[in-house]
Amino acid sequence: MRYPQRTGRLYVPRRKARLATAAVLVATTLAACGGGQDGGAEAGAPKAPATIPELTKDPLTLSFIWFDWPPAHALEDFANAEYAKERSNVTVKVNTVPNANWHDAMFTQFAARKTDFDIPILDSQHIGEAVTNGNILDITDFVQKNIDVKAYNPYLLAAYGQFPQAETGKRDENAKLYGLPLLGDTWTMIYRKDLIGDKPPQTWDEMISVAEKCQADNPGVSGLAFHQANGSDAAAVTYNTVNGVYGGNLWDPKTRKIDGVLNDAAGQEAMEVLVNKMKPLTAKGSGNWFIDEVNAAVAQGKACIAFNWIAASGGLLDPKQSTLGTTREQILDKLGFATLPSQKTNLVPLGGMGMHVSAYSAKANQAEALNFMKWFERPDIQKKWAAAGGVPARTDALESPEFLNAGPFNKVYADSVPRMRDMWNVPEYARLVDIENTNVNAALNGAKQPKAALDDIAREQQGVLDSSGRKGGGGL
Repeated sequence: MRYPQRTGRLYVPRRKARLATAAVLVATTLAACGGGQDGGAEAGAPKAPATIPELTKDPLTLSFIWFDWPPAHALEDFANAEYAKERSNVTVKVNTVPNANWHDAMFTQFAARKTDFDIPILDSQHIGEAVTNGNILDITDFVQKNIDVKAYNPYLLAAYGQFPQAETGKRDENAKLYGLPLLGDTWTMIYRKDLIGDKPPQTWDEMISVAEKCQADNPGVSGLAFHQANGSDAAAVTYNTVNGVYGGNLWDPKTRKIDGVLNDAAGQEAMEVLVNKMKPLTAKGSGNWFIDEVNAAVAQGKACIAFNWIAASGGLLDPKQSTLGTTREQILDKLGFATLPSQKTNLVPLGGMGMHVSAYSAKANQAEALNFMKWFERPDIQKKWAAAGGVPARTDALESPEFLNAGPFNKVYADSVPRMRDMWNVPEYARLVDIENTNVNAALNGAKQPKAALDDIAREQQGVLDSSGRKGGGGL
């Protein structure tokens, strides 16, 4: 998201806090009691009414929870400026926590069956865990009555609200919906036009070759900058992106098979490319870089080509943070933003989040949450959101001049939507991503050989899925 007032650096901790032991124990117990098998989703999730109940006229605070980054603050500003025009008695508060604590901050409260938030902002992969444990409302009937689902790319509705997902990008109209899109996102390739030319590389192999030459020709400038940290989903998303463009798969969702799929020939090639071709083109000491560090390298003129989330890239155009120019225009003379290069496929990573309704909020707050969601997804509000710097989900808003002209990254996102691939949308997501982060980071930092790291990921992740007892799965 690119809000005009977003000038400060994005705060993202470098290290991921391990899942809080108490929260995991409680949540695991609840999952065993309330769901986790194929019928658990329907059995565990309470239903929201199709018709929004009568709204209170008393003062009410509608609370969100998200991690601490500029889009969270932008959402609060936008909602209090625009939603208040229709609901003057409502104050919107977006509570934030460090990124590393985001999952636990929500699911610890979910496990206690009491939340101080009404609308949790969930990563797409968090939905399965929340649904299985009955933490968020089933809003299927509400959506059918109040939301024009045909106005959205089916992928976005599925990714940010549907569970289970049989296959990424395929909306199952018979499946339940538990959320609606809030913020779309994907990676953009950021490149130095003054160093490599105006035309961005078109293939992944060409990108590596161009970055290698740029690094050789420009001492002190690294060829590449990308996420490598063992935190959040940093290193995992990087590997999954390379895996995708080289024709690999993360798993077979129908059989829940990872071992033998992730680490097949395509998966091994992707890991070799990442560790032995891309890593040598990064700066020394970059083995735990994430969003902030990549942005800093670009802003300081220390990277030829970088990869980062679009929603985190707005500060790159701020002259106060950049050494590339004293005005936005001067910076854009040197920086280009493009969709990711293709190779054997043209897949790109899904980012962004959806908004959901806590099953433990007061009835008046749940009603207000549903009203807010209906309001937010209106075409006029989505276009206002786009004009203000948000990343909307409705197709008409994505294609609107309000969105496409609002920033240099916006066309990148619009062009990337048909190419998106997500991770595993299953309740075991947190454990799966932790395994992958740890091992990819180890390979990038020389602690493991690439093949050993990938085989360990496949074996350990397979063990997690096998021990869950679930059948079938969703995500890819």
